Amino acid sequence: MEPVTLTTERLVLRPFEPSDAPAVHAACQEPDIPRWTSVPSPYGVADAEHFVGTIVPDGWRDNTTYNFAVVSRADGSLVGAMGLVRLGRLHTPERQAELGYWTAKEQRGRGYTAEAGRAVLRWAFRELGVERLEWHAEAGNEGSRAVARRLGFHMEGTLRAHLVRGGTRRDVWIGSLLPSDLADLADLAGQPGPSGSRGPAARNTTPYLPYPG
Repeated sequence: MEPVTLTTERLVLRPFEPSDAPAVHAACQEPDIPRWTSVPSPYGVADAEHFVGTIVPDGWRDNTTYNFAVVSRADGSLVGAMGLVRLGRLHTPERQAELGYWTAKEQRGRGYTAEAGRAVLRWAFRELGVERLEWHAEAGNEGSRAVARRLGFHMEGTLRAHLVRGGTRRDVWIGSLLPSDLADLADLAGQPGPSGSRGPAARNTTPYLPYPG
């Protein structure tokens, strides 16, 4: 798929560019981002360059991840990253995708992530034919869950031992959003989308660390 650009009142969501690498690197030094996401830790300059120069364009080209740089319309500063990930079921009858995001520490608390999320989910439902949008976060990630709730995601529960991090199984919170959950998208609930295939899932017997809450 060719990358697209989305705009909101305060933000531009555009493809990452090589020049974004320093800002991505700086943002990912904040401990909460590697703690709660899949970015490498420690996060080096080479990691940022690989992300903006290889991972992001490959994801768009191969239809595996559609990542956006979220930038301020006022000054062009990087607010964060947001995109549709785990797109293996976008091209199957499930027509499903997952929303993922992180926000630079200095940009938090301004409503930017929810604003960007609304643009992405509407694009997903309207243009891509997504019929179920999921949100996943390691149990305990209250910041991510707060954003998901603001976007209207229905919290569906806890996926036990769903995530492997640091050689240990962790619980994952899951939520979902349907076109019919949004008044202006309710007529898209039956909209057809693309078709394709999905590969098999994997299993292992890694030790499990349950969330204590």
